[in-house]
Amino acid sequence: MRFTVSSSALCGKLQTLAKVINSKNSLPILESFLCEVRNGEIVLTASDSENMMQSSLQLSECDGEGAFAVPNRTILDAVKELPEQPLTFEVNTDNLTIKILYQNGVYNFTAQNADEFPRMQHIPDGATVINMQSVALSDNINRSLFATAQDELRPVMNGIYFDLSAEGLAIVASDGHKLVRNKNFNVTSEQPAAFILPKKPAMLLKNVLGRDGGDVVIKFDDKNAEIRFADGVLVCRLIEGRYPNYNSVIPQDNPNQLTIDRKALMGAIRRVLPFASESSQLIRFHLEAGRLEVSSEDIDFATSAKEEIVCDYNGQNMNIGFKGSSVSEILSNIESESIIMELADPSRAGIIVPAEQPEGEDILMLIMPMLLND
Repeated sequence: MRFTVSSSALCGKLQTLAKVINSKNSLPILESFLCEVRNGEIVLTASDSENMMQSSLQLSECDGEGAFAVPNRTILDAVKELPEQPLTFEVNTDNLTIKILYQNGVYNFTAQNADEFPRMQHIPDGATVINMQSVALSDNINRSLFATAQDELRPVMNGIYFDLSAEGLAIVASDGHKLVRNKNFNVTSEQPAAFILPKKPAMLLKNVLGRDGGDVVIKFDDKNAEIRFADGVLVCRLIEGRYPNYNSVIPQDNPNQLTIDRKALMGAIRRVLPFASESSQLIRFHLEAGRLEVSSEDIDFATSAKEEIVCDYNGQNMNIGFKGSSVSEILSNIESESIIMELADPSRAGIIVPAEQPEGEDILMLIMPMLLND
């Protein structure tokens, strides 16, 4: 079998797929990429036994069809140093040898038997299907990943929760201290359904979803999901279990409203945070009409910082404490120029929303306050 492919296109695909492969694998074959040549294209697959990702590439020339597996480090090291040029592969699937011819040289190495590579599990018919724009899915995953937990006792909190209903699709993440809820009103279903996407496939999707305005089709049952996008397909095992009722923790009445420039607040937090206690990272908000004072102190090292920002605040004067790094993360994951912070009192959760919501979406972030020792 002989075929020719662009070196940079191949390298790009392999680098994306390499993120699926674990450093330690249960099966030795999982350290390889599966390559299947058929119908004038090469289909590349990588797997870690729980996640499997596949992508295809058009071949400029092709003589013969077949399948083989190549060790991921060998092929990546071979192609990533080459400038853009055609690579000609000569593969003998009987004695498992590969020869790659490039402009000024040749690589020879051994292939592995493709039959040992696990096959992609397809989701049975009758599974729930979600169609949505790849840009919307990419944005929602990006916005939610930072709020997922690292909790061995409650694995359901370590993923991103997709909650489909007649109202819309809510994409939620929370670690118990902060929560992100993205609502997309363009994706609805009369039949409610939900799944929890683990962090690793979420990260893989974040890296591959294009900004080309294509669509993504998510097909899932109670154990697995199949996500088809412009460049390929990802099949992954889902986190099993019941996600907590996230709506019950979102306060419905926070009468004190602060509207403030997002970048100004982020800058102030970054400047005062280094002077806070390293263990608690506590920063204090003092709110009164027209101004917000952001301050921090570390009694052990006799350091403190204070900064004032002009804002629009209508509510009672208040002192409230937050973990500085969490507020900073929330602000970094909102895109609008200004944000609205809704507060009830220093012991209840604060809500942060963009002053301007994206079209057809509703973004809400929640943060639990920290106790102030006054």
